[in-house]
Amino acid sequence: MPTPAPRAPQGHPAEVLGVALQLGLTSFGGPIAHLGYFERTYVRERAWLSARQYAALVGLCQILPGPTSSQVGFLIGLHRAGWGGALAAWVGFTLPSALILYACARLSTQVQGPLAGATVHGLKLVAVAVVAQAVWSMARRLCTDTSTGLIALCAAALLLAIPAAGAQLAALAVGFAAGLLWCRPASVPALAAEPLARGRAAWLALATFSVLLLALALPSWRYPRSGVALAQVFYRAGALVFGGGHVVLPLLRAPLVPGWLSDDAFLSGYGLAQAMPGPLFSVAAYLGAIAAVSAPTAGALIALLAIFLPGLLLAVAGSSLWTALAHRTRLRAGITGVNAAVVGILAAALYDPVWTSAIHDAADIAVAAGALLLLMTQRVPPLVVVALCTALSIVRGASAV
Repeated sequence: MPTPAPRAPQGHPAEVLGVALQLGLTSFGGPIAHLGYFERTYVRERAWLSARQYAALVGLCQILPGPTSSQVGFLIGLHRAGWGGALAAWVGFTLPSALILYACARLSTQVQGPLAGATVHGLKLVAVAVVAQAVWSMARRLCTDTSTGLIALCAAALLLAIPAAGAQLAALAVGFAAGLLWCRPASVPALAAEPLARGRAAWLALATFSVLLLALALPSWRYPRSGVALAQVFYRAGALVFGGGHVVLPLLRAPLVPGWLSDDAFLSGYGLAQAMPGPLFSVAAYLGAIAAVSAPTAGALIALLAIFLPGLLLAVAGSSLWTALAHRTRLRAGITGVNAAVVGILAAALYDPVWTSAIHDAADIAVAAGALLLLMTQRVPPLVVVALCTALSIVRGASAV
């Protein structure tokens, strides 16, 4: 039976941009919260798609690597206003946080002294709490039996023993192989009957994703401090982020530190990103600007585009091709294993570098534990947690002088 053609878009890109920009300015709380904002705005308030269509898109994007909320928003924009709508949805949702983080990166190079050091330390304590919460919630959701628990433990042990980017790729590969052998298939909701992209566009997106993943590697090896090398770091991270945006932390830290920037700068950017609305992947604007000292604006743009592009390409391909792939039971079992390995990778990152660089005494433990409790209650916005941790760190720094 031939695949039905996508229906004609019903909206205009300018309309999508306005709604997405409002979401980009107000969507605090991380990917899960973003999906709640999207459901309220796109399904209940504006009725751009049905609840069933929305659930299917969320199910697809949760299985694919990449930033889930950005992928869902991109596909909703494609559904509403075609390719212009897809681009407008991504720009509107990403631009506010990216601009703020870029501005913070430029400011951070000019602010020095004890106050700046105390602020950085407070942001590192935020990172401890945020990553701990992410490990806990992901472990509960993705490590539900003995097999997935063992995969996560093995991945964590591998990363702690061999703290390198190659070890992360090995952990994902081992997780996939172990999933094929021992794990239950991941559940994949069926997509709506009408695909969002034609088969030709889907295959082109998949081919572009694969070609860029390979093509960026060779010139990056030849010119290790070039814009192409920076793009390769962020593109590869974006292509391998399974399970949630927080997994980008270990995938970026290994290739960026210490060659491109310091651990303090890296974790400060990660901590700042927790206070921003919109996608966590916008931290790429901060990291790219810090890494490209001679051309911070170009570095921010390269990093931002490179980290989002693979996930968006896979979302386009998946929206057309996933129905066929979802029936492959062994593939879905392999994805279960990959997701379990991701939990282990993030747990290893929680210890090194997050814990080891941020926790120096009992007071640091108390601040980080308090921040974690506030986040776990889900009653205190992340922005407030960031402000409290930095304020406490500044007060402690002032009292020590």
